[in-house]
Amino acid sequence: MAFGISREELNEWKQSVSRGEIAFITHYWHDPRFPGIRTVTKVGCSDRQRLTDWCVANGLNPVYIHDRPPFPHFDLMGPKQKEILEKENQWEQVTRFRL
Repeated sequence: MAFGISREELNEWKQSVSRGEIAFITHYWHDPRFPGIRTVTKVGCSDRQRLTDWCVANGLNPVYIHDRPPFPHFDLMGPKQKEILEKENQWEQVTRFRL
């Protein structure tokens, strides 16, 4: 279950993804399969090759891309989430979600 983001933020992310941009959206999240994880960042891009290349460049296995048209995305959690958000200058998300 996702919460902590507005419909406007979600729509902006979807538009960016649809344009083939690498787009980031972080939200609060609860899934009993991942105890202790309270947020997830979805890194999306409709250009599957661009998203694959981005994963490889960041040391992430692209086999874990959620290929869900029209919004393919990779889920970032835990320490790698903060590391990549900082690397990508996504400071608002780091601060807002206290990562």
